[in-house]
Amino acid sequence: MYYGNMSADFNPLDWQLLYRFPVRLHKKSSWTEHVPFAMALIEMLQPRTLVELGTQHGVSYCAFCQAVAELKLPTRCYAVDTWLGDPHAHYYKESVYLDLHKFHRRYESFSTLLRMTFDQALPHIPAASVDLLHIDGLHTYDAVKSDYETWHPKLSDRAVVLFHDTMETQHDFGVHQLWAELSSKFPSFNFEHGHGLGILAVGPQQPQAFLDFLHTANTKPAAARALFASLGRRVLLETEKRWLNQKSPLQRALTVLKSKSLLR
Repeated sequence: MYYGNMSADFNPLDWQLLYRFPVRLHKKSSWTEHVPFAMALIEMLQPRTLVELGTQHGVSYCAFCQAVAELKLPTRCYAVDTWLGDPHAHYYKESVYLDLHKFHRRYESFSTLLRMTFDQALPHIPAASVDLLHIDGLHTYDAVKSDYETWHPKLSDRAVVLFHDTMETQHDFGVHQLWAELSSKFPSFNFEHGHGLGILAVGPQQPQAFLDFLHTANTKPAAARALFASLGRRVLLETEKRWLNQKSPLQRALTVLKSKSLLR
């Protein structure tokens, strides 16, 4: 529970979920290092409706759902994905969806997996209803711009939009280009670890707790980035530890030797 006031700085000790380990971990997820922020963000925003565009293994989405469940919020959550993959996330087997679907059953009272394209999902979400939109689909400039513009009418007056991979500039990744265009038009902040995560306060009626976070992060950007990067690294190391523990002793030894050779 937040106890700040109109002039408060963001205090990381105020947010109980910032230090909670996620239940859903996956070795192949590129989102793991942003999970602490994701869970704290739900605590700050207490969104009425949350939509994620691009879910894959569900690490980010299940972190959102875990926070909603632990806080006992009345939030409705929707994950939109074909679970077929794309040129950036690569194409993957049906087992990716089946594994998430099985895990997701614990959240079915308030969460829905919409297995369809982003455009096909539009009729399922009322206009001006989405308080938190996470865009993590195909990462070309044209694709992410289209996702943002197509879903913009669904955003509420409290809406926050997240863009993953803002720090990726190789090949045809274009999220960084769209972020450069949008971040100066709204209150915003960009995390540089974990491939980058852009936070855009699109709606004019933001909760004071979230405005305090943005104010502190932009006043002390190095400290804010260091804090959340270290918290994210903690979750990443736990993910790798659990993954290693599932392997045989020989497989673990080979993995460690391979890691050491890469460090040389």
